[in-house]
Amino acid sequence: MSAACHAPPANVTDPAYRRVLMAALAINALMFVVEIIAGIGAQSQSLKADALDFFGDSVNYALSLVVLAKSLRWRASAALAKGIAMAAFGVWIGYEVVRHLLAGTVPAATTMGLIGVLALAVNVWVAVMLYRWRAGDSNMRSVWLCSRNDAIGNIAVVAAAGGVFALGEGWPDLVVASLMAGLALWAAVQIIAAAIVELRVDDSRAPG
Repeated sequence: MSAACHAPPANVTDPAYRRVLMAALAINALMFVVEIIAGIGAQSQSLKADALDFFGDSVNYALSLVVLAKSLRWRASAALAKGIAMAAFGVWIGYEVVRHLLAGTVPAATTMGLIGVLALAVNVWVAVMLYRWRAGDSNMRSVWLCSRNDAIGNIAVVAAAGGVFALGEGWPDLVVASLMAGLALWAAVQIIAAAIVELRVDDSRAPG
């Protein structure tokens, strides 16, 4: 995950592209809920971290569809709120990693694996839907590439599930969760910094 993966696409005027983005928004929002619930139930921190990625993507699509046509202040404020929310989720996951590390929690490997495979299938599905626009402008291409690359996180979750199952220990789950949460926090910092710069630019343009 990176901030670049969460930059709203600049061109959403194509009706077909808008419909795909709306579908991607609904799918990612649903998977965020599914993975958060499954992560809590299975005590899997990597599932929670992967849910954070779905959260970031769903907010990205929402920004693309709702805020993009508005003023710079609107867009920057929405991005700032998104960055803060992502950071809060990342800190929470980091806390959970430490808590479960100290408790020696062993997550439910079967649930991890099944949800990880489902998330992988969803990301591949979204990437296929966006495939038609893979050669569009840089922002369209970025959205498609990031949807495709999100599958790497899903594969990591499935690998962590295999490690937990094979070893009977929880550390593979915690390692993957830590890496994913760290990437999410770094993305959040970049998004917040960029939003603050844009807000200052908007202020400098204000009359008086």
